[in-house]
Amino acid sequence: MSAVGFVVERAGALTTVQDLGRAGYAHLGVPRSGALDVPAYRLANRLVGNAEGAAALETTVNGCALRAVRPLLVAVTGAPCPVRVGGRPAAWGAPVRVPDGAVLEVGAATAGLRSYVAVAGGFAVEPVLGSRSADLLSGLGPAPLAEGAELPVGSERGAGRAADVLPYGPAGGELVLPLVPGPRDDWFAPGALTALVTGEYAVSPASNRIGLRTVGPALERAAGRDGELPSEPMVPGAVQVPPDGRPVVFLADHPTTGGYPVIGVVPEESLPAAAQSVPGSRIRFVVLRSARPAV
Repeated sequence: MSAVGFVVERAGALTTVQDLGRAGYAHLGVPRSGALDVPAYRLANRLVGNAEGAAALETTVNGCALRAVRPLLVAVTGAPCPVRVGGRPAAWGAPVRVPDGAVLEVGAATAGLRSYVAVAGGFAVEPVLGSRSADLLSGLGPAPLAEGAELPVGSERGAGRAADVLPYGPAGGELVLPLVPGPRDDWFAPGALTALVTGEYAVSPASNRIGLRTVGPALERAAGRDGELPSEPMVPGAVQVPPDGRPVVFLADHPTTGGYPVIGVVPEESLPAAAQSVPGSRIRFVVLRSARPAV
């Protein structure tokens, strides 16, 4: 059972509904999508007593504002930000009650990029292929929030928690990304990996849910590697290098196939920090040579 729980008063720069994504459809060209910062998303759901996969909101940069149409329990995690209920300051990273008619204001991030808003019962938008996640690449799932939109909230919930045993905080300062070389590092000139780990890279303002784009030295291809590969499968964390030579780290809404060579893969456990890194943040790649991704 579900009923309208919130009406959107301010949608923010980009606020989407996200859960753990729609795994298992890459062969159909459908990305997994889902929350970019999974630890923050899971924490928000734990704080309000939801099941692990309950749908939450993912805000970007400047938050959002929602008017409750019935009493609700919420929690805001991810990028730290001011939280207000009915015009009064409320807790970030803890369960908060929102009375009927009150406005929940999620303010601009003071560190990181993306905050998560969970509500007891979960946001009960219509699932598509088993997931309520908005996928900006394919267009599947609910549209990004717009002013005046009504958000249904489910009725299934457990007990919220006043505290959590796992401390959480978004990345700050330098972003360190471990990199497993391959599978197409042989497409690059000798010394390209060294150039990647020693070059001065930063997060580009053009980054989005599809990928973290970089600003920095271009990686040169090996002689005779001027064409493109036949399209092959892509995974989250793949570091694809387009013709301009600037690496792109694939995030949740990445394409499932691609023809640009992948010089390495960032392990998924490092991607939440990438998703929270603001434009201009310095990036340092660290090569892990103990394993290589399969071709």
